[in-house]
Amino acid sequence: MTKPEAKEMSVTETPNAAKAPVKLTTKPTTVKPAALVVKRVINPLMPRRPIKRSKRSNQFAYMKAPGFVYAFEVGDTVEVFCDHEKSRERIRGWVKGIVVQVDHKMVAVQFRSNVYLTDGWMVPDRILWYPVNSEHIRAVAGKKAAKDKKDFIPDY
Repeated sequence: MTKPEAKEMSVTETPNAAKAPVKLTTKPTTVKPAALVVKRVINPLMPRRPIKRSKRSNQFAYMKAPGFVYAFEVGDTVEVFCDHEKSRERIRGWVKGIVVQVDHKMVAVQFRSNVYLTDGWMVPDRILWYPVNSEHIRAVAGKKAAKDKKDFIPDY
């Protein structure tokens, strides 16, 4: 392919002026073809290859999965750290209660003595709700467990 040569155009002025003709040169501009778009046809009957995932580790590393210290059931005896009455005095400490309802997040404990909320109000039905993983609730070994150990005969 050869380069096209520049075209020469001559312009002359009116005869009054005694000047030489002026030559104008113009370069032709080349137009580049647009990039070709290739459309791939995907066969719906062929299985696709799985996408490769990066092998980065998780953003957070846990030492162990969060779990429950105790598995509470209705009827269990527990100790709860709360404001309660003992010998007609209001104290803050551990008091025994009975689990009356269990949810996947909360545990309801009922007491035999009056219990109070942290802002000072007495709870009329003597039931307090605690999260299952709260540090203010703990299981108490009941008499049933001691009786079972007494009757337990080990295999030698």
